[in-house]
Amino acid sequence: MNPIVALDPRVEGLGVSAALAARRRSGELAAAGATVFRLGLGQSPFPVPAPVVVALRAAAAEKDYPPPGGLPELREQVAEFHRRRHGLAFAADDVVIGPGSKELMFLLQLCWAGDVLVPTPSWASSLPQGRLAGRRVVRLPPGGSRELMTTPEAVAAACAADPWRPRLLFLNSPSNPTGLVYDERELAALAQVCRDHGVVVLSDEIYADLGFALPHRSIASHYPEGTIVTSGLSKWCGAGGWRLGTMAFPATSRDLRHAMEAGASELFSSTAAPIQRAAIAAFRGSDEVEAYLADVRRILAGMMFWAFTELSGIGLEVPEPRAAFYLFPSLAPLGDALARRDIVTDVDLVRWLRIETGIVALPGSAFGMPPEALRVRLALVDFDGARALVAAGQEPISAGFVARHLTQVHKAIARLTAWCTIQRGRS
Repeated sequence: MNPIVALDPRVEGLGVSAALAARRRSGELAAAGATVFRLGLGQSPFPVPAPVVVALRAAAAEKDYPPPGGLPELREQVAEFHRRRHGLAFAADDVVIGPGSKELMFLLQLCWAGDVLVPTPSWASSLPQGRLAGRRVVRLPPGGSRELMTTPEAVAAACAADPWRPRLLFLNSPSNPTGLVYDERELAALAQVCRDHGVVVLSDEIYADLGFALPHRSIASHYPEGTIVTSGLSKWCGAGGWRLGTMAFPATSRDLRHAMEAGASELFSSTAAPIQRAAIAAFRGSDEVEAYLADVRRILAGMMFWAFTELSGIGLEVPEPRAAFYLFPSLAPLGDALARRDIVTDVDLVRWLRIETGIVALPGSAFGMPPEALRVRLALVDFDGARALVAAGQEPISAGFVARHLTQVHKAIARLTAWCTIQRGRS
């Protein structure tokens, strides 16, 4: 008798994460000699700041298991980081460290007993994580003045049928995939409706320090008793492959935090000690780290404004980004011309973009959008971040800077605008 292999229904049909699958496809195409613009995986192109690398080297020999919830010194630095940079009052004892914020968000859902409310669009792993954790995921429709943000009305409607049911709202601001940021008024209104309905907020603020339009504000400043905040090293510190995430709980959720530590002890034991030591240096900060972040934000601001202007200038529907390195254009204005080529979904669209321009992007449906909306997520990260940082210290960030130092991004946007112009000419 052959071995009997049975898949749990939660994993049947589940594919590799869209972003990681795009990275693999990019590598395959490049290895085959194709011209590829890697705009799929949202990996920071910037190097890890030098003081943080030095701290990692110094801790390389540390081999003991740290506590499941993280080194006390790191938890203290994370709490102080949130206080210093974002005005949030978390206690060190209410911080949990994990091997990536992604792992912590999944573990939170394993520990959670209730529904998960996920805005549309949302981070691509939100729905798969809820499914894997066995949670009922409720999609919230987009709305608001900028159309791709969730609204208090959507949250209230999701709570109306069973007001006493526990609910966890995923909020990602700054947003992946849109680059949008909730403003103070929007955060206050969302906080009030969550308070009224007893909704706990999971505020994913991994891009908080890559905001280039406005100072970062957290919903936790309006709803401190009901907001859990996640961060990490992957985006603002350029250390995605190091795998370190943080989760800060309000004092009202200590039972949940204790459950997280217990779950961590059974799932991954702890986060690598040398990485935690390096993270202490990152979250403590220094003049050198602050200068690094200032230059990163200047580069992103110039690049994103240039790319937004180019794409909106040819008539695409593009939300104006305020942070990070994502654009989320809709090619629906070209819908009739694309339909004549049997390009009627965003999956069709990203396939033909890859074939005809070399651009590897992600379909909007990976983030919960209707496939017929013809949205694509572009991660503008295909450039040498170390070289760009050197150049940023010597010249202003302009269209010329993008062309000279962010060459792949410049070429990709030029190819995309040319391709769209050709399609419009076929209508």
